[in-house]
Amino acid sequence: MLTRVCSNINSALKMYVVESRRGAIACMLLALFFLGTWPAILTLLERRGRLPQHTYLDYTFTNLLAAVIIAFTFGEFGHTNDGKPNFLVQLSQNNWPSVLFAMGGGVVLSLGNLSTQYAWAFVGLSVTEVITSSITVVIGTTLNYFLDDKINQAEILFPGVACFLIAVCFGSFVHASNAKDNEVKLESIGAGEKSLISNGAVKSNPKKDLEYGSGKVEKAKAGTANFLIELEGRRAIKVFGKSTLIGLAICLFAGVCFSLFSPAFNLATNDQWHTLDDGVPHLSVYTAFFYFSCSCFVIAIILNITLLYRPAFNLPRSSIHAYLNDWDGRGWAFLAGFLCGFGNGLQFMGGQAAGYAAADAVQALPLVSTFWGVLFFGEYRKSSRRTYVLLVGMLSMFIVAVGVLMASSGHRKH
Repeated sequence: MLTRVCSNINSALKMYVVESRRGAIACMLLALFFLGTWPAILTLLERRGRLPQHTYLDYTFTNLLAAVIIAFTFGEFGHTNDGKPNFLVQLSQNNWPSVLFAMGGGVVLSLGNLSTQYAWAFVGLSVTEVITSSITVVIGTTLNYFLDDKINQAEILFPGVACFLIAVCFGSFVHASNAKDNEVKLESIGAGEKSLISNGAVKSNPKKDLEYGSGKVEKAKAGTANFLIELEGRRAIKVFGKSTLIGLAICLFAGVCFSLFSPAFNLATNDQWHTLDDGVPHLSVYTAFFYFSCSCFVIAIILNITLLYRPAFNLPRSSIHAYLNDWDGRGWAFLAGFLCGFGNGLQFMGGQAAGYAAADAVQALPLVSTFWGVLFFGEYRKSSRRTYVLLVGMLSMFIVAVGVLMASSGHRKH
């Protein structure tokens, strides 16, 4: 697959570079799958009760490792030259203005990723991804279009952005409709029935157990009221009785962060503001991605270690020692970090070739996330017909949006 993705290269003279429009689109599609899958894995671990601080620390290490692997493979292929230096050569060059742009992009991405792991609990995987992705496209794609000197076809690009706006409207309606469906399900269960649920997940003091629920439970059918109550008992972040406005506010903050990381990376690799000294080559995608991932790593480590000892949303306190001994789900968290790292790398490789505005088509990742949410987490099971109609409308608009944005791909002059 990677051979097809990067088929148009000149490895004898320079590093591994995607140059063809077809190769760029292949990068975007593979990135779309990776970036839509890793949130589902982190959501799975939170629903199993693993502390998000532990999961995110694991994810952070392999996310950085993915960037290191990309830098020392793609970034070192071929012979270096003055115009296209390889990764190791660029580390010693005077390119700090571009490095700072790349690191700034990593900072806002880290803040956005950290925020979404809490938003998933409050409003669900699908709605979180819809809101954050749509904000990213509306703001980020517009900024990238002008930064890229309008190499993308505006008459195609901006109708694609409009499709994302329509999709986010559908997403908000889906969330409201599904929340109403869940309220109806929970109201249908009497106090006596709640006390009999699955070996003590909810006993004589349902309120206490719902907040601090523990104990082994039998699986209820997805989409039922019992399923919702059992899920609340298992998960790390307790959401019953809390306003979904908290989750929506977190989504808004995360979306703004996500909308800035791609334009910052664009500035790092193309120097549109002419911050580099004359004769200093632009950062390659691989060098910029390395610095980008390093800053993302540092911010994530600092914030998550802080959250171990000062947790948010009434999560239990933890420690470095407890984190190191928590191996339950660690392999899945490592996999999520690799998927996100390689997904971001592929997005940037495609964006450097065809324009970062077109590469924002990967923000249609709710297509993938919703698929995993329905398949593994029981989202939207036994919902109303109204919810299903809105869900189909939302996914249809994303399919149209990703096709239109990819059709707007241009060709950057190297």
